[in-house]
Amino acid sequence: MTRPEFAEEVLDDLELLRARDPRELLPAVAGSGAQVRETARLTQEAGLGRVTEGGRPRGLVIVGRREGAVAASVLRALLGPSSPVTVDVVPGPSLPVWTGPSDIAVVATRTGAGRYAVAPAYEAARRGVSLVGIGSEDGPLRAACSTARAPYVALPRTRVRQATLWSLLTPMLQLATELGLLAPGVAEPEAIAAALDEVAGECGPAQESFVNPAKTLALELLDALPIIAAEGPLAGAAATRIEDQLATLAGLPVTAFRLPDQRVAACAVLGGPLAPRDADDFFRDREDDAGRRLRLLTIRDTDAGEADGGEEREPRSAAGAMDEVLRTAAAHTIPVSGLAEHGDPTRFPRLPRLARQLAVADFAAVYLALALDNERALHA
Repeated sequence: MTRPEFAEEVLDDLELLRARDPRELLPAVAGSGAQVRETARLTQEAGLGRVTEGGRPRGLVIVGRREGAVAASVLRALLGPSSPVTVDVVPGPSLPVWTGPSDIAVVATRTGAGRYAVAPAYEAARRGVSLVGIGSEDGPLRAACSTARAPYVALPRTRVRQATLWSLLTPMLQLATELGLLAPGVAEPEAIAAALDEVAGECGPAQESFVNPAKTLALELLDALPIIAAEGPLAGAAATRIEDQLATLAGLPVTAFRLPDQRVAACAVLGGPLAPRDADDFFRDREDDAGRRLRLLTIRDTDAGEADGGEEREPRSAAGAMDEVLRTAAAHTIPVSGLAEHGDPTRFPRLPRLARQLAVADFAAVYLALALDNERALHA
């Protein structure tokens, strides 16, 4: 295991970071704001009116895996249970049997290649389902959409795997806005891009560890076993993304709990056999600890809504469940990292706040991977 003091030296050495980052993940994450602006323009050029002019569909079927599935989960959480349109997320290659001409199918993939992307597009065309494609400008999916006379958001080939979330999410948000499912201004691309740009300035490699929220989080996770507590459905979608990034980039096992429905399980883990046994000695030298220690990572969403589960004996809001989880962590001396809680998060609307959280987490996952030298080892 890389020692924290050595990892800090690595993270503050720009030349070493570049040498350990052959795919240039750091520049890709730092360019998320530009990615949103460019993709918004490409989406406008694609002409979503071809599928939205017919009015509101019965349902949205989003075909996506990894980043595409996360983007779809964010959209579904934003729309919430009161949405007049169902949102179903499927991995492909087949569409659900009930999908028909009154639905819209969105195929979202970075490459626009492979049967998981191309087969659902041709299937949608055969069934008369309205289709929207998102993928690489030279991907086979583009030809499938062209055959169906469907809009296609052609992404540049320079998009980097595991740093393409906003290229897949931005067209979905614009589609939902044009269908009237999201109120105007809720998913304003410029507001999201500005939030991402701000995080890039705060968390970029030139910012030293002691003032860099993402480097700080990476150092905190270096010897940790992270437990994510997500406040509500939108934070839960973010948790899925963070869980995947930390596992894939840094090889770090992560467990996520969505509150309030998984409150009991989260508290049980925080107070279970992996919790510190010598809770009274908080100031002991932890260098002698064996293995990883639990660390709670919180993802807050102040707009998560009021009490869930009116039929339950103890209906709780997501915020109330989070407070209980935090009390459990404090009772067992488990350290807590609040994601993107630096500065004043409340000055941002809901979606830009989520963008900040995802950006800090993406930076932290990349920094952790570079500290461990995983990228160079995997792509040598």
